[in-house]
Amino acid sequence: MRLTPLLAGALALGTAHAAAAQGDPAAGEKAFRKCLACHQIGEGATSKTGPVLTGVVGRPAATVEGFAYSKAMAEAAEGGLVWDHAALEDFLSNPRKAMPGTKMAFPGIRKPEELADIIAYLDTFSDGAVQEAGEASDAPVEG
Repeated sequence: MRLTPLLAGALALGTAHAAAAQGDPAAGEKAFRKCLACHQIGEGATSKTGPVLTGVVGRPAATVEGFAYSKAMAEAAEGGLVWDHAALEDFLSNPRKAMPGTKMAFPGIRKPEELADIIAYLDTFSDGAVQEAGEASDAPVEG
């Protein structure tokens, strides 16, 4: 089968997007440094200005015990928001646009590769199971 230039370009773009969507946890660890002003992750992490992010992938929103969430986040949680890859990508790319009223003042991560890397890094702290958008999660609910 011979590919037309347009089809070949579309396939290459789709492949590049899929590779970017997987992300690199090591690069994500570096990129996560900008998150450390407000969040902790890993063993012994505690909530700061933002909630602990250990186990966030696959976890229902607003479930870190003792953290005071915004009304917007609490309402999203009541609506069934679960932090899968798609929800994290949407929120982290522009938190205030994705969830008007959120307390998160961070402007967002604009580079798709960096966003994928950070989500891949978060995955490493989420029961070892990489979760794609729409997949069911067996991760326990924290809080």
